[in-house]
Amino acid sequence: MKVLIVGVGNMGKTYARSLTASHFAKGADLFLLDKNPVEESFVKGIPAGNVFSNATKKVNEADIIILAVKPQDIHELAPGLKPFVHTEQIILSIMAGIKMETVANLLGTKKIVRAMPNLPAQIGMGMTVFTCLPALDKKELFIIQNLLNTTGKSVYVEDENLVDAATALSGSGPAYVYYFMEAMIQAGMKMGFSQSEAELMVNQTFMGAVNLHNRNELTCGEWIKKVASKGGTTEAALKVFAANDLQTKIGDGISSAYQRAVELGKG
Repeated sequence: MKVLIVGVGNMGKTYARSLTASHFAKGADLFLLDKNPVEESFVKGIPAGNVFSNATKKVNEADIIILAVKPQDIHELAPGLKPFVHTEQIILSIMAGIKMETVANLLGTKKIVRAMPNLPAQIGMGMTVFTCLPALDKKELFIIQNLLNTTGKSVYVEDENLVDAATALSGSGPAYVYYFMEAMIQAGMKMGFSQSEAELMVNQTFMGAVNLHNRNELTCGEWIKKVASKGGTTEAALKVFAANDLQTKIGDGISSAYQRAVELGKG
């Protein structure tokens, strides 16, 4: 399976590493296209002729083309890429907000997949939500899911609007987690812990809580009840969260992120 990665930024590099590490693609079957020079240390194991700054006939050799460029760059990039794209290739776009029909029109092909990964894909713990146009058959969709699963887990959805929703939920989600962690670390330091102590406590608390949840069938609400005894310390904190309607505010923030994802698609 030959794969061309267009855009060798953070996510482009993530896919290159995961595809070779999982043996989805050999280094010799990986192509990299980026307008900026790719550092030598990164392209070790990839033939020099497979790394280029402008679209060439090599594009035609790829079975899958991953578009890992910034959304605002696709309109400038597409005219140079289109002459070398053929209709049997699968185009996998991870550009936030860009609709599949837009990509199809720009490149003149209908085998389009749109996916939204998140940052933990860099360590094989990512979450990706994806969909596709009807031109892909089940075998091709299975291949794409295997590709996406080299970076973590994936979920297929029929409705493309849910990819925008995933952008707001799991795509932006790591930032929400870090935001809450930072608030807990700052609270710990105010109570007298050093920064390193507070960071260790919060990091281990998050890892432990998530792993405990994953190893059992209880809901988050049921776990909260197990921790929060009546009249205890946890209940005192939860009452403050409830009084400030924190859960609704978090939901509002995610809704705002979703609306922004939709706006980016229209733009």
